[in-house]
Amino acid sequence: MYYPYFRGKQYELITIRECAHILKSANFIPIIEPVKETLSGLQKTLASVKEVEGEVIVVVNPFHGFHSSNGNSILQLLDSEFSDYPKISAGILLTEQLSIDDVKAIYSSVGDRNVSFIHTGFSEAKALSNDFGDAIENIRQVFHDEYCGKLYQKHFRKAEKVLLRDGFERRTNREHPEVEFFSDLHATYDLEGMDGFGDFLMVGDDYSETGGPAYAVAIHLTFIDPDKDDEMHIHHFVSIRQDDPKDPAGKFAEALEKLIAELNSDNNKILETEAVQEFVDLHYRGHFPGLGYVKKLSMKHHIETLAHFFHGA
Repeated sequence: MYYPYFRGKQYELITIRECAHILKSANFIPIIEPVKETLSGLQKTLASVKEVEGEVIVVVNPFHGFHSSNGNSILQLLDSEFSDYPKISAGILLTEQLSIDDVKAIYSSVGDRNVSFIHTGFSEAKALSNDFGDAIENIRQVFHDEYCGKLYQKHFRKAEKVLLRDGFERRTNREHPEVEFFSDLHATYDLEGMDGFGDFLMVGDDYSETGGPAYAVAIHLTFIDPDKDDEMHIHHFVSIRQDDPKDPAGKFAEALEKLIAELNSDNNKILETEAVQEFVDLHYRGHFPGLGYVKKLSMKHHIETLAHFFHGA
């Protein structure tokens, strides 16, 4: 089904915690790549997932962030706090830097946990499949489609397969169009021969430790268009003022005015999720909660929209 890919920053983890019940009821499985030195936020998030008996994949060898050179502390957290909960599985990033021996060593280090291979640049698909033999069928294969073509994927035919695609076009906020195509994977993943699909929500795959100054403030909300074969598109509600990084609260209010106008329009297709209702409340109260919080609401809305598409709730 759906595998949203999160980097383990503060508001990404908060999003998972607040959406834990939705993720569980929709059978969605988040993937978390921990990037921060402290793992307390990750621990709280995994506890929230466990509380609702949900499932999650935790990358044990992150490519980005503090743990990129050594993921032992992540494994220690899983072993010490969640050894009794099998629905927290281990994700292994298969990057171009890894050899088959490296992959086997990491695989051995996770013990009895279920494993997902996340293919993001690794090139020895045939050799890896041959080396693992029949065991490869029990490992979920997540293919980042920027790196994995059909010839690569064919070596894992009998395994559970997920296609991961970045639908968010990274650019400065003031460069965003009003509306653009985001993805159709939610409606076509089975045609790709996949058992599930994933994306990077409206954060995108590009990673940075901190963002630059926000000359424009934007609210990014996805919607599914039934008039276009259920394609998913994304609205970018961008502030009017875009010339300097001053007054983010005022610029948020400008972007929010555009969102409210769209919600009140005759051709509005944005689902009125709990996240959207909170945007409406922020507009009513004239409150600016901070840019991180705004991003959290956009991610929550995206998850709620897909849950409604698949389950009507």
